[in-house]
Amino acid sequence: MSAGDRLDRKRRSERKGRRAEVLAALVLMLKGYRIVSLRYRTPVGEIDIVARKRDLVAFVEVKARRDLAAGVDAVSYPAQRRIAAAGELFISRQRDSARLSWRCDIVVVSPWRWPVHLEDAF
Repeated sequence: MSAGDRLDRKRRSERKGRRAEVLAALVLMLKGYRIVSLRYRTPVGEIDIVARKRDLVAFVEVKARRDLAAGVDAVSYPAQRRIAAAGELFISRQRDSARLSWRCDIVVVSPWRWPVHLEDAF
């Protein structure tokens, strides 16, 4: 595979991931969440979506995969630790952090299916 082919594949994969994130954000908004941030970056890691519903903050990892099991399996333990650490940093920067509760969710986006939102997935 040439360098150009690898670059094209990477770009297609990135576009697919961004589309999945937008679709996941729309689904969360339909469920009553307010999207606080997309692709929230910290020195310890990145969170695909930070969503809030009243005093609950959800740190959401989005996976575009062929099925639910593949999406869940794609969130490795080291990734879970990075997301949780980034989430703790986000919470510590909020003025109302003392009253907030938080959790880590996964949204799996599969072709021709409604995205699946797994609350408190890890």
